[in-house]
Amino acid sequence: MSRIAIIGRGRLGTALAAALRAAGRPVEGPLGRDEPPSDGVAAVLLCVPDAEIARAAALIPARPLVGHCSGATPVAPHCDFGLHPLMTVTEEGADFRGAGGAIAGSSDGALAFARGLAGDLGLNVVGAGGAGGAADHAAAAIAAGTLERRAAAAGRLRGERESARLPLVRATVENWARLGPERALTGPVARGDEGTVARQRDAVEQRAPELLPLFDAMVEATRVYA
Repeated sequence: MSRIAIIGRGRLGTALAAALRAAGRPVEGPLGRDEPPSDGVAAVLLCVPDAEIARAAALIPARPLVGHCSGATPVAPHCDFGLHPLMTVTEEGADFRGAGGAIAGSSDGALAFARGLAGDLGLNVVGAGGAGGAADHAAAAIAAGTLERRAAAAGRLRGERESARLPLVRATVENWARLGPERALTGPVARGDEGTVARQRDAVEQRAPELLPLFDAMVEATRVYA
């Protein structure tokens, strides 16, 4: 297993370095953005903000394979491969095993290297190609961010702690995975109970009017889907 250097000491760089080491991959870092990797590394993986990818890539000497972890940035012209785990990473790290992942490569060799890293991490590769996947990245952001925002909004409306919402959120996600989105869809919108929806809207308007745009958007999206 060839040696890889990771640049970026944020959550993702730290989590990926730990996960790859645990899988037996020799890892250098995570390094700071201005720290060059040592001679002899086969590849460098940039875990930096999208706007810093070009600058960080330009600082790498001797040009080994260079990759980035952005799901919304094309590989070329600054990098050779992309590895984007579809996983949220907290300060406590992340377990990438079984998570989805997208890979890209500017050549067959670069793509094969990205696939090897995905295998080390235990990722289920759901997208592979030579171009950036902005649409896939947007879908992932909606899947994670929308759920978080909806749960937070529910808590504000009801004045409850996060722990009180966890069983509902977990059950919703588990039902979606087990039954599929059509069968898992529940609630007054799915039942066509417009009277209840109207009463819910009145309650939101009275208690948290700033959440009305979010409520209306969710109701409309659910109504179309249902």
